[in-house]
Amino acid sequence: MINRIRDIRRQQNMTLADVAARCIPATTAQTIGRLETGMRNLSLDWMNRIAAALAVEPELLLRSESTAPAHFIARLTDTGAEALTTPREAVLPITDGSLVALAVESSSGEYRAGDQIWLRQVGPEDYAKLLNRDVLAPRPSGRFAFGRMIDRDNSRVALLPPGAGSRQVVIDNPQWLAVSEMLVRKL
Repeated sequence: MINRIRDIRRQQNMTLADVAARCIPATTAQTIGRLETGMRNLSLDWMNRIAAALAVEPELLLRSESTAPAHFIARLTDTGAEALTTPREAVLPITDGSLVALAVESSSGEYRAGDQIWLRQVGPEDYAKLLNRDVLAPRPSGRFAFGRMIDRDNSRVALLPPGAGSRQVVIDNPQWLAVSEMLVRKL
């Protein structure tokens, strides 16, 4: 079993000492280094502690030995594409269980067929921050509405679906909204 602690830690620009200090209870950088390199066994307890310190799900710390992971091989800067001195594993930036995904099956507005829209669920206390953001909202009978949040008052939100000529949708008392956080699109 191969662990991805080092790759995730580096992707988050954290040092061994940073991860060690965030563990509960705190540990040493040397211990984290030994767990990263496999010199010390990665128990379930250590997986949970390190995952919490890195703010990822514990299963992201492991990878299959038979499947080659995706790697960052270059970076794009002001001067153009530059090779990395050493490739590093690319890890999907999922940090908690509040993410949901929306599959786009037919083009609408700025979204193309085949796109995936990853959204973060939030509660009513955060609705005011979502004005002019694309959100997914639950509706009665297991249906949903998706669009730009254009208005909010005490108990309702108004969404403008993507695409020309769309009419606003008003939803009374949605239990939650999910705000667009990441777009995955094949080139």
